[in-house]
Amino acid sequence: MSPRDIEQQTFDIISCFFEEEQNPVCFRKVYRDIESDGPGDDDGFDPVVIADKLRELGDDFDVKFIQPHIRKLQQAVADKAVEEFARTVDSLCAAQRAEVAPEMQLLKASMALGLYVKKTCPDLRATIQSCMTAFINTRLAGWITQQGGWDQVTMV
Repeated sequence: MSPRDIEQQTFDIISCFFEEEQNPVCFRKVYRDIESDGPGDDDGFDPVVIADKLRELGDDFDVKFIQPHIRKLQQAVADKAVEEFARTVDSLCAAQRAEVAPEMQLLKASMALGLYVKKTCPDLRATIQSCMTAFINTRLAGWITQQGGWDQVTMV
């Protein structure tokens, strides 16, 4: 088999690999309509079957090796987002003259920032929810408890 044949088969396999798994029949029909150059050139060659096997290899590798790294990366990104959220809230508070307790100022700034992001960047909604929860639990939970819980804090 010539390198050119391998290149064509590779192209066919990769094309099938990226096709929707529900629609391999379309590509299989097109491939079978192509005449081979001679006897035995493409005997048994089915790019759909090979692509499926390669997809299985990729899925197995994904589960065993890639997903653990992706989870670590996602956690690192989430941690960085929480840090940046906290820095932004601190900066907002520092830019204003405090008329209320510092904790209430942090709470107001975090709520305002959260609402702003929710309205202007809806795709960040889940991220900002996580950031706000982490920020409040880390920086304000003790103060909220001292005030008698959320019911008391919202009355201030």
